[in-house]
Amino acid sequence: MSELYFDEVLDVSAFNCPMPLLKTKQALRSIKKGAVLKVIATDAGSVRDFSAFIQHSAHQLLDMYERDQSFYFYILKN
Repeated sequence: MSELYFDEVLDVSAFNCPMPLLKTKQALRSIKKGAVLKVIATDAGSVRDFSAFIQHSAHQLLDMYERDQSFYFYILKN
């Protein structure tokens, strides 16, 4: 599996719900439009939370996968 391009990485592995999503929202506010944020989370609830957030935002989820008990999200800021 080849890794997608990203501009910034946010590791929220140490946090449980709702902190991964809150920290991601903060990070998205601080990056420029068109940038890709890679988020690494270990909380399984992040999959549901991120999916719902993306559906109700202008941002785009480019990819999401699980590997070694971590969840990886690639979000394009719009």
